[in-house]
Amino acid sequence: MAQIEEFLKVQAQKGLLRVLRPASLRNKGRIFFKGREYIDFSSNDYLGLSNHPRLIEESIRALAKSGTSSSASRLLSGDSELFHQLEEKIAKFKNKEAALFFNSGYQANVGIISSLYGKGDCIFLDQLTHASIIDGVILSGAKFFRFLHNDTGHLESMLQKERAKFKQALIVTEGIFSMDGDKAPLKELVGLKEKYNCKIFVDEAHATGIFGKRGSGVVEEEGLEGETDFIMGTFSKGLGSFGAYLASSRSVVEYLINTCRGFIYSTALPPAVAACNLASIDLIEQEPFRRTTLLELAKNLRTGLKEKGFKVKGASQIIPLIIGDNAKTIEFAAGLQGKGYWAAPIRPPTVPRGEARIRLSLTYYHNKEILTKLLNDIASLAI
Repeated sequence: MAQIEEFLKVQAQKGLLRVLRPASLRNKGRIFFKGREYIDFSSNDYLGLSNHPRLIEESIRALAKSGTSSSASRLLSGDSELFHQLEEKIAKFKNKEAALFFNSGYQANVGIISSLYGKGDCIFLDQLTHASIIDGVILSGAKFFRFLHNDTGHLESMLQKERAKFKQALIVTEGIFSMDGDKAPLKELVGLKEKYNCKIFVDEAHATGIFGKRGSGVVEEEGLEGETDFIMGTFSKGLGSFGAYLASSRSVVEYLINTCRGFIYSTALPPAVAACNLASIDLIEQEPFRRTTLLELAKNLRTGLKEKGFKVKGASQIIPLIIGDNAKTIEFAAGLQGKGYWAAPIRPPTVPRGEARIRLSLTYYHNKEILTKLLNDIASLAI
């Protein structure tokens, strides 16, 4: 307990103690906190679907029919026809044989990787992959190697040195990286996967709904569904709901149903969530204007920030404004909040040391007027 108290004391003295800040309401790109309204730049509701009437209607319909809980794991009495309908739709959406629905992205990444790989295997993961992937890799017991972010040359040097020492091998990356907002070099990674007899796992959590002709993600955009062994993603971001999935071969899905502890020993999500998710996939394909508008807004803001001399990264709806120093980043975020923006500071260990940032997460509800004012306010704070 002394260690806990010391940690809290030191973090508080440095002004770095993280605290929870409950909002009274979130709606259509706005967040309300302590009686004040803010424009929300920290939400992952990229396409503005979380308040879409059709998602709400489908959720209410399923809620009235099936109640508030599944009340058991899917292997007991918690399974639902809606879950199977959703998995069939996910598989078609991702152009894979089968899919499996999980309760969350964290649960999916931890459970999938630790079920499929173990001692005697090796895993090569991008150094900026999500914490849930890292935890799944550690839990698996496989030997792992972290290659420099999006550096296929560094990855190949590792593969040349290490691959032959192990049985199974996996390369792990993300379609869109959650903190840098950039894309993985998927074609090059797939080439290395085939050259060195590996499988490849792509986390499409921040890409699903945004990229690709049908909005399926970066894997679809690159035309690599057939070459990508495991496509994971979530419903809690661009799709405006909750839960996660893996799209893969039918044999992999059947194996996970029988071995994945996170799936087996978790109460299934309420059927109302599955109903909402079914509708969200339909909307992705029926309302493509949402993603085209979003990406155009992001392109314009990124260009504007660069023209004003700011260091930004990425090529997506996620725009990291790099400040560097932790304390300065917190101060900058406070300044933005004072001007009516909700934009959280992101610090290590979430991002590398020296790269603390304001993560500007754009949504369909932002417009040119809002972003022009944001750009000018950011510039005024930097003076």
